[in-house]
Amino acid sequence: MNALENLKQQTANQAAGGMMPGILADNQIRELAMTRDMISPFVESQKRDGIISYGLSSYGYDARCSDEFKIFTNIDNAIVDPKNFSDTSFVDRQTDVCVIPPNSFVLTRSVEYFKIPEDVLVVCLGKSTYARCGLIVNVTPLEPGWEGHVTLEISNTTPLPARVYANEGVAQFLFFKGSAPCEVSYSKRSGKYMGQRGVTLPRL
Repeated sequence: MNALENLKQQTANQAAGGMMPGILADNQIRELAMTRDMISPFVESQKRDGIISYGLSSYGYDARCSDEFKIFTNIDNAIVDPKNFSDTSFVDRQTDVCVIPPNSFVLTRSVEYFKIPEDVLVVCLGKSTYARCGLIVNVTPLEPGWEGHVTLEISNTTPLPARVYANEGVAQFLFFKGSAPCEVSYSKRSGKYMGQRGVTLPRL
C-alpha cells in the first residue's frame, strides 16, 4: 500500500468511527470510558466550584486522590529500599486533608479505577495548582493492558508543611493511541501491579 492509499485508508477508518494514532481528545476519551469502562467513576466535565478541578478536559482527564495516605517518616530511621521496602517508613492516615511534612512525601491513590486498552499508553502529570505550591506529583505511565487504582507519590519540595485535599483533582492523565496494539501488553506479561487496589507499595 502506497502513502496515498494508506492515507485514504486511515481517513476511511476515522470516518467509520475508528481512532487515529496520537493524543486522544475529550470525545474519544469519553467513548472509551463509556464503551470500555476505561475510567470509573467517570466525570463528564471538569468540576471546579471552590475545589481543585477534576474530570474530563480537552485532551485528558484530571483524576482525584483518595482519602488514603501513607506519609513518609524517619521516626524509626528506616532505609527506603525498593528491593526490601518496609512499611515502617510510613504512617497511615485516612483524612480529607493530608499535611505533608517539609521536604517529605506521601503516597496516595486515585479515586478512579483505570482499565487501559491494549493500544493506548497513558502518561500521568501533576496539576499546576499543586506545582505552583512546590508539590510535585510523580510522572508515571499507565501501560497498555494495565488496570487498577493509580498509586501516586506527592513530594513536598518546600521547607514548610503543605496540604493535599482528598477527593479533589491531583493529576492529569494524557491518553496516547498507538498505531497498532502492542504484541505483549501489561496484562499478558502478568505485570506485578496488575489489578492493584488501594495504595500499593513497591513490589519485586
